[in-house]
Amino acid sequence: MKKLIPCLSVLLMVGAVVFVTACSASSGTGSAASGSAAKTPVGQYPVDTSVTLRYWLVLHANMAANFTNMADTPFGKELLKQTGVKVSFEHPAGTAADAFNLMVASGQDMPDIIEYNWVTLVGGPEKAISDGTIIKLNDAIDKYAPNLKAVLGANPDWDRMVKTDGGDYYVFPFIRGDEKLLYSQGLMIRNDWLKELGLQPPQTIQDWHDVLAAFRDKKKITPFTIVWTNRNRMFMPGFGILDGMYIGAGDNKVHFGNMETGYRNWIATMAQWYQEGLIDKDIATITTNQQNQKMSSGTAGATVASIGSGMGTWTDAARAANPNYEILALQYPVVNRGDKLVYSIPNLPYNGQDSPAISGKSKNVEIAARFLDYGYSAQGHNVYNFGTEGVSYTMVNDVPTYTPMIMSGTGKKWPLAQAMSAYSRGPMAGPFVQDKGYIEQYYAAPEQAQALLNYILPGATSYLMPAVTPTQAESREYATIMNDITTYVAEKTTRWMLGNDPVNDATWNDYVSTLQKMGIDRAIAIQNSALDRYNKR
Repeated sequence: MKKLIPCLSVLLMVGAVVFVTACSASSGTGSAASGSAAKTPVGQYPVDTSVTLRYWLVLHANMAANFTNMADTPFGKELLKQTGVKVSFEHPAGTAADAFNLMVASGQDMPDIIEYNWVTLVGGPEKAISDGTIIKLNDAIDKYAPNLKAVLGANPDWDRMVKTDGGDYYVFPFIRGDEKLLYSQGLMIRNDWLKELGLQPPQTIQDWHDVLAAFRDKKKITPFTIVWTNRNRMFMPGFGILDGMYIGAGDNKVHFGNMETGYRNWIATMAQWYQEGLIDKDIATITTNQQNQKMSSGTAGATVASIGSGMGTWTDAARAANPNYEILALQYPVVNRGDKLVYSIPNLPYNGQDSPAISGKSKNVEIAARFLDYGYSAQGHNVYNFGTEGVSYTMVNDVPTYTPMIMSGTGKKWPLAQAMSAYSRGPMAGPFVQDKGYIEQYYAAPEQAQALLNYILPGATSYLMPAVTPTQAESREYATIMNDITTYVAEKTTRWMLGNDPVNDATWNDYVSTLQKMGIDRAIAIQNSALDRYNKR
């Protein structure tokens, strides 16, 4: 940071995020005299270079709905114009994981930049580095990425998240830059029905039981519907546990929520509600489209869904026929009135999602790093989050504000997320810090803005497993154990839910014993070791 101070031309603070634009190369690095691939000093844009980068990444659904290549989008054109770098975007067909594995396995014709979630790989980013799939970025960041370096320097928690236990940086990370960006879905209920029936918004598990029973008896509909794969958000945190591996509030150690007493209490309660007709009888097979149809048509009264594609979509569809239609988002209930909710299910600021790394085969490390660093600059921040100034956004009282053209669907009547995604990556991910201004404008309806506030639970991210990096041996062993355990837990939980097995001491003890025989204690130990190393970074 001391080396950067003399050449700062712009220093912009947005929350805790620092954006730097350098006015000259640091220590001569990146200058033409040093044999650089560009004549432009590091940190300045557009970059004067003849290099063409190849960039492999998945084309997000909101872009893919209207474009076949990022280069054809207004965002892509603006990004290349502002950076001055020529880029050939390569989008895999079919399943991203399959395409990625095939590309890496062949080892031939690798692109310069690969955007992926490196945390999810067996062996993690350390294995990707040791295999030569990607490079360590420490030197590249020092020499060619002053903007990212400044952002990480100003945010130690983020810095710890985006490197290995050995201190190696491996990505230009996608980071959610504000607490408002960590919460996107949760419990929702028909508020107009609560008012109609003279009911208060439920705050405890028993409150929810009583409200759902009233919906069943007086509205004659399905009280609660949900896609079964989303079951971890169905009241579970209120029972004092989280699904899968999490950090216990009392001991700062890793726990496996699916074998805690709270999990037994949760599934016993849900199974009882299912037998009482409070939960969708088709819960094991219902699709997202079916859930959406039930909520928008008024044949279901409560669910778990997203604020945008759920609440927003249903409200738009339903209010043409029912102006009183209203969805209320609620925080997870507690078991006893007066209890303090400890756990929730936010996203992490960094979870590895869509974060580009530089390929081990790239001969254009400098230009790749300088291109990717643009997203962390002041100007790049706005391009990635809001698009083209004067077209997709304007500055209103120093706040980037989407234009009416975007908010109305660009004149093509696209959904808002598609309109935003044509001009920016704000609703998606990539090498930048996401701005809360995006979500505050995306959630345009008052009930959506309130939903975001209702979902936020301060401190909840501290109980989520961070992006730890087990050793290669640990990673392989953990994956082997957990693949079988995850399948077993899902199957057993479904049987309990549908009443195929009773929830009692015998079935629960047999379940826990089976998990132990399958190696759950070893899996927890691996995660605890990885967490200890993470905390020492």
